[in-house]
Amino acid sequence: MSDYLDTVEIQTGEQPTASIIWMHGLGADANDFVPIVRELDLRDCPTIRFVFPNAPQIPVTLNGGYIMPAWYDIAAAGTDINRREDENGLRHSQTQIEALIAREIERGVAADKIVIAGFSQGCAMTLQVGLRHPQKLAGLMCLSGYVPLADKVAAERHTANQETPIFMVHGTADPVIPVQRAEQSRDLLKQLGYQVEWHDYWMQHSVSPQEIIDIGNWLRKVLN
Repeated sequence: MSDYLDTVEIQTGEQPTASIIWMHGLGADANDFVPIVRELDLRDCPTIRFVFPNAPQIPVTLNGGYIMPAWYDIAAAGTDINRREDENGLRHSQTQIEALIAREIERGVAADKIVIAGFSQGCAMTLQVGLRHPQKLAGLMCLSGYVPLADKVAAERHTANQETPIFMVHGTADPVIPVQRAEQSRDLLKQLGYQVEWHDYWMQHSVSPQEIIDIGNWLRKVLN
């Protein structure tokens, strides 16, 4: 397959045996979370390849149809977990992330050593992909986002990742995605029997220093 998403890649050493595919939020790009790699304490982890993909450039309704990097279109803000969503966009980006997972496996990384991660829209994509993926993954790292297509998860989820650890964090003062929507998503996942590690922080739609520490702790746990 030659039409992979453009990516920025960082390796913690030679011949990685683990991979983290980390998706940015609306309007950002693949470099958005690159600086955080240097802040994570991953000394006890196997060698990791971080893969930061660039989202497609699409018109975003919420922003007046302006073309920007986005994993799917957003029509309106709000807290309703079942509000109208861009299902076609979500499923198209899901296919593109699945291709990146397949490429990591082709490069020699076992599926159960691959973490899918994302912030905001990237968090939604993490759950869109990870809950449906037919091979056991190492973990799903969900930063400041929510479960998309929530009413379809129970029917579409794959048993391969029923026991996969899910790390969910959110800012209690987030004005972009209210914490209530993330809590609805957390509760839905727990009702479906998933293992969710939840943290919230006094922050807005961002990443906090304590969150980076918690991410590092969780990654060491799921990759060792």
